[in-house]
Amino acid sequence: MPATLPCSVWRRSLGAVAIYLTILALPLSPSAGGESARSRLGLTPEEETVIGVYRAVSPSVVNITSMVLTQDFFFRAVPERGGSGSGFILDGRGHILTNNHVVENAESLEVTLPDKSKHPAKLIGRDPNNDLAVVRINAPREKLMPLKLGDSDQLQVGQLAIAIGNPFGLERTVTRGVVSALGRSLRSDSGRQIRNIIQTDAAINPGNSGGPLLDSRGDVIGINTAIFSPSGGSVGIGFAIPVNTAKRLVPQLIAQGRVSHPWMGISGLDITPSVAKALSLPATEGVMIAQVSPNGPAARAGLRGSQRRIRVGNYLVSVGGDIVVGLDGRKIGSVDDLTAYLDDKKKPGEELQVNILRDGKGLSVTLRLGELPER
Repeated sequence: MPATLPCSVWRRSLGAVAIYLTILALPLSPSAGGESARSRLGLTPEEETVIGVYRAVSPSVVNITSMVLTQDFFFRAVPERGGSGSGFILDGRGHILTNNHVVENAESLEVTLPDKSKHPAKLIGRDPNNDLAVVRINAPREKLMPLKLGDSDQLQVGQLAIAIGNPFGLERTVTRGVVSALGRSLRSDSGRQIRNIIQTDAAINPGNSGGPLLDSRGDVIGINTAIFSPSGGSVGIGFAIPVNTAKRLVPQLIAQGRVSHPWMGISGLDITPSVAKALSLPATEGVMIAQVSPNGPAARAGLRGSQRRIRVGNYLVSVGGDIVVGLDGRKIGSVDDLTAYLDDKKKPGEELQVNILRDGKGLSVTLRLGELPER
């Protein structure tokens, strides 16, 4: 079955990997007739764009390797090379942005810069819910070349997308494609949905995780994070976290080492017209509360979870809980709608008006949001 895979995971079952190397060291000086050496070699405008972006950006893309502790036959702790991924330099203080799954569970981290120098890295902060992490190295300022962060809200399907990273350990490999789709959702390792994911057909492979996805100006538009593949290699369906998500979260990661996500303390089931018909529900969309976390915000406000379980086809479904149909007067149609509203509009400690249906009757309950517990 096809699977969505973190692109830093090495799949040993892969067969031979075809590696295409392009020599990019082309002269830049114009000819006597005003025509560039590139033009004399017959390069297309798109090729010139990719070459220019690669030359400008590749000095800012790094390789990140992790060490993990395992046990030998005598149960002694033994350091062992863990995963390998990519990252890129954020600022002159040595902050580097990457994916959470590149650094998760690492005992130690090492960053290799483009000049081959190696530097121990410190984990500064991580957010499993959006698969982002920041590490920091102490390196001379002249070796740190920050990238410019673009605006992912302005992306158009079909525009050029360029990926640079370290697939299979092959440092600073460039691939190019287009933005294939926008607004995708991807489930993070924590189980929460990452929203507004960018889909691209630029080849992304194991080791590209944490590297930049760039536009034709060389601005970062996304952070490469996963691929959809039946084999573990690229089949032209890759995903990147939008850079605007990173711009919103990175200051928190640097300042406090984590991101504070608002939390209601419920888990629920999406209500669709077919679900509503099968269960004879009073609403055709919304979120039916399945569980309420003990002593959580929803529990303290008196919201109710499911009372029983019934079989619907081949599934056991928890029913009887309150149905959330709105937050602060805004219509809520699904769990994704609920999570999106909380993440975009609310903060821990703020009050939230929850519009529910209970036994077919409309009610409004006010609760004070907590902070999502760390996993």
